[in-house]
This record gives sequence, C-alpha cells and structure tokens, in this order.
Amino acid sequence: MEDVIFAVDLSSLALVDRAEMVEIDRIMIEDLGISLLQMMENAGRNLADLAIRRFNPGHVVVVAGSGGNGGGGMSAARHLLNRGVETEVLLIKEELSPAAAQQRDIFRRMGGAVHMDRAALNVADLVIDAMIGYSLSDAPHGMVAEVIQKIRGRDVPVLALDTPSGVDVTTGEAFEPHIDATATMTLAAPKAGLVGHPAVGEHYLADISVPLSAYRKFGKTVTNPFTQSTVVFISG
Repeated sequence: MEDVIFAVDLSSLALVDRAEMVEIDRIMIEDLGISLLQMMENAGRNLADLAIRRFNPGHVVVVAGSGGNGGGGMSAARHLLNRGVETEVLLIKEELSPAAAQQRDIFRRMGGAVHMDRAALNVADLVIDAMIGYSLSDAPHGMVAEVIQKIRGRDVPVLALDTPSGVDVTTGEAFEPHIDATATMTLAAPKAGLVGHPAVGEHYLADISVPLSAYRKFGKTVTNPFTQSTVVFISG
C-alpha cells in the first residue's frame, strides 16, 4: 500500500450485503435523484486515481461488463486516458445497459479503443476487472469465464472494481473461475463477504457520494470514512 493513501480501521465501518446495496442504489436514484451516471463517474475517477497511485501503469486493459460495473470501469478508462496512460477497453458483451453504453461511446469519441479481442490482455501491465459487480450469485460462464481464465494465466497485477469477478459479496463464496485480485476498490461501503477474503488482495474503499442518511434508512450506524480522502485503505 502506498503511504499516501489514508487508512481506516474496519471496526469503524458498517458492512453491507447485496440486498442492502440494492437498497442504497434505489435510495440514491429514486429518493435523492443522484443518477447512476453520477455514481459511475465518481467510481471511475477514484479507480483511475488508485490505479495510477498504486501501480503507475504504462498500458491498462479495462475488462468491462455490460452493466454498472462495466460502466464504472469505462469511466476509469477515460480518466486514465486523460492522464496520459495508454488504455483500452475489452468488452465481454456487445449489448450494454444504457449507462454503460454511454460510457463506452464517450471513451470511443475520445479516441479510446473498445473491442472484444482478448489478445489485448497479452500486452497489459495492469488489468482492471470491471466485469461483474455485487449482483453476482452464481459461477461466471461464457466469455466472462474465458477471460477470467486468461487473466489468471498471466503474471500481471489486477485491480478489481467493487469485487473480484466470481466472488459473492454477501457469502464470500468464490466460484470457479474467479479473479484473484492484487487489489480491490469496493464502492461506498465494505461488502460483508469480501472482508479478509484472499481473492480481494489489498482492500480499498471509495466514495461514490452516498450520504450517511442512506445507510441510516435501514438501521446502519455509519461514520464517514472519507473525511481525509475519497479513496481509503481498509485496515484491521
């Protein structure tokens, strides 16, 4: 861990599971009017910042899924490109959610390469895993499984967004195949199934602008871990 990244003790944080994150997202979008694109933007900026500070990469491949996790990864790709890091996006699916498609289109308009060529993984010195977020409940299959296996066959650091793909955020079950990350930047609050999990690697937490009131609506007592930094290292 870089000493420039502020650390917070796990004991000061409230853990959440998949169902609670679904409710947090609902509160953000429906009750507060904070859009999914705004949350993606916060996630992507923080992920790009962590990638540079922790890994100082020369060539990044963002492996992006079709939903919110993929959209956050593609937002990070744009921020990395803006900061002079050679970055490309490897899609695991052509059909994307509207928000993820918008992130893809912005990245393309900036001149970023977006494709489905797995050979790109051979030249990456950092892979960003943005394939599957907290919604996962069973084993990856199809191209996702194939890409995970290819990543596992390479000696390259992996930075996972929210959770390593293939790991259940509620139970901690690591399906086969799954990503064994060098580091994981989880969003908003620590996920119960990821704490101390060997697949997570270094465990970071990033602010996506969820107010403390959102957690209190379903009985969580939460202190603000982001008073010193928008990305913190989880210790303890």
